[in-house]
Amino acid sequence: MEKKTALIIGASRGLGLALVKEYLKRDWRVVATARQKSGTALHELAERSSGQLEVETIDITDTQQIASLRQRLQDRKFDLLFVNAGVANDRYETIGEVSTEEFQRVMVTNALSPMRIVESFQANVAANGTIGVMSSGQGSVADNERGGFEVYRASKAALNTLMRSFAARHAGDSRSLLLIAPGWVRTDMGGPEGR
Repeated sequence: MEKKTALIIGASRGLGLALVKEYLKRDWRVVATARQKSGTALHELAERSSGQLEVETIDITDTQQIASLRQRLQDRKFDLLFVNAGVANDRYETIGEVSTEEFQRVMVTNALSPMRIVESFQANVAANGTIGVMSSGQGSVADNERGGFEVYRASKAALNTLMRSFAARHAGDSRSLLLIAPGWVRTDMGGPEGR
């Protein structure tokens, strides 16, 4: 039986790296991405993976790099496409304080770019496969009763809306579509207070 395969975007550390490790434990073949060409924990894992893990380099905010990765992987089929890449800004920075450049950086990285990946690679996902995107409970409008993390929250709410629109446009598609909210996890982005 042929091994299942996953394409995990944004896997050099944190949750993305944990996903890669989990799928390798389950004996999947994994193609995972990092922004750096070398020197990350992902690259170290690939060296020990006996060829089960391939690392590709991409900055998902660069449309030319997306197109280049799409070209390199054009003949590959995946059982799972999972987009994990994301950034945060200063958690205490309000919408009145954030610079336009920082607002754009967070929105482009967390909302626009993941959906560009989904749009670009959907044809690479098997008909019975899964397309998943890492969201956050912070993206819930109804649950925002404490404020804080304003720009990050807005970016994840935008991502949720864009993924919902994608699902509506592909209502007859047999692929599973997922938005995952992992909870507050102790990672570089989540900080030491996470679980």
